[in-house]
Amino acid sequence: MSKTIYQISEYGSFITGRQIEGYTTLPPTIFEQLENFILSSKNVSSTHTFHKFFGTSSDTNALELMGISFRKEIGKIITAKNYIGVITFDDGTAIEILPKIVSNTQKSNQKIKKLVTDMIKSLTNISYKSLQVTDVDIEKMPILDIFIRMFIVEAFCLAKHGLRSNYETIAENRSYFKGKILFPEQQKYNISHKERVFTESDEFTPNCPENRLIKSTLMLLYKQTRSLRNKNDIKTLLAAFSNVPFSTDYASDFSKIGLDYNSKNNVNFKNKSHSRDYSTLLLWCQLFLSGKSFSSFSGSGAAFSLMFPMETLFERYVAVQLKKFLPAEDFSISIQDATHYLFTQPNKKFILRPDIVITRKHDNAIFICDTKWKLLSSQKVNWGISQADMYQMYAYQKKYNAKNITMLYPMTEKVSQKIEHEKEIKFTSDDGVIVRVRFIDLFDIKKSLIGLMDL
Repeated sequence: MSKTIYQISEYGSFITGRQIEGYTTLPPTIFEQLENFILSSKNVSSTHTFHKFFGTSSDTNALELMGISFRKEIGKIITAKNYIGVITFDDGTAIEILPKIVSNTQKSNQKIKKLVTDMIKSLTNISYKSLQVTDVDIEKMPILDIFIRMFIVEAFCLAKHGLRSNYETIAENRSYFKGKILFPEQQKYNISHKERVFTESDEFTPNCPENRLIKSTLMLLYKQTRSLRNKNDIKTLLAAFSNVPFSTDYASDFSKIGLDYNSKNNVNFKNKSHSRDYSTLLLWCQLFLSGKSFSSFSGSGAAFSLMFPMETLFERYVAVQLKKFLPAEDFSISIQDATHYLFTQPNKKFILRPDIVITRKHDNAIFICDTKWKLLSSQKVNWGISQADMYQMYAYQKKYNAKNITMLYPMTEKVSQKIEHEKEIKFTSDDGVIVRVRFIDLFDIKKSLIGLMDL
């Protein structure tokens, strides 16, 4: 099996057949498979778990992940968009897409992978204190193996605390008596077998939907990981699940658990007795098992794909950092707030959903932050900020009566020097609406957030 990994950043491009500066060259067979992955899925909507869980649009198709174009002097070009992650093919070849992150200091791929890991952790509020992966390890590990490592650590925590067991009613033809006799079955199967008895009994067993799904996910990840350490640890975990069968119907088992998604980044279960360990693992099981994970495109030709929209990662990571930055006793934070509608008569229409709404408790002052994963430039008109986004900010201020509206964009090469001595850009209307624009250095996010609440 191939262990080749081809890596680009967001908005980077693949070509084939020649080496050209600024492009990454793929072998013709891999380029064709990647092209097929895109084209065969272009009309297939992805209603996958990621969008259900995070409350984002679910009509994503593969052409939103990557675009295909043609230049006469180059030929076909496949360009990554604003999704990051990994795509693997049947021969083991993998394509990694890292975020295009700019900082005031140069950062290596290992630092970018470490940041991606932290951003993914922020999505599910997972604590990986025992991840035990050094910067050197991260630099060497494929992205998929980092994600698998996260799952393994959580699974070990669960195994340490003990697997969930339930009473299960089991009816079978036995050579011993246990429980109660099922007389219709006894007559049907044992009329000439007096040595056997068909009985029904309640057994305390780890054979429950949760454990079956986790074991099935472990086996899937065992086949996908390139890391010997991951393989060995998964073997150990599978031994802990030895009394649990594999799930034979993922959809049925998930329906029995009753996962419930909402737009506030929480996951709930019908069974309220699930521990945090199970809640986290079952979310990841759903993501891994549901049609090849986050990007499930039927007929794509890809063996496995795990893709994250950067706008969602950026929004949630900033929100998590804000919660750490602002004292909980002084501020409350709502993500994807749905308090107001643009119109209320004849009934409520056109809901407003600012990314982050901050309420200062002592005076109920409201501050709104809207994250935009777009590359601005001082060389563009209005820095490249869209008019539609400004209309949106204006509506937020009017409906929320916000003290402060701030649009947060990632730092880019074309703005870092320009704003080196400027903390923000500000737009003011004659009716008192002020919209500020700030740039976030993801490698120094605390510094970027200083002064965010200033009037």
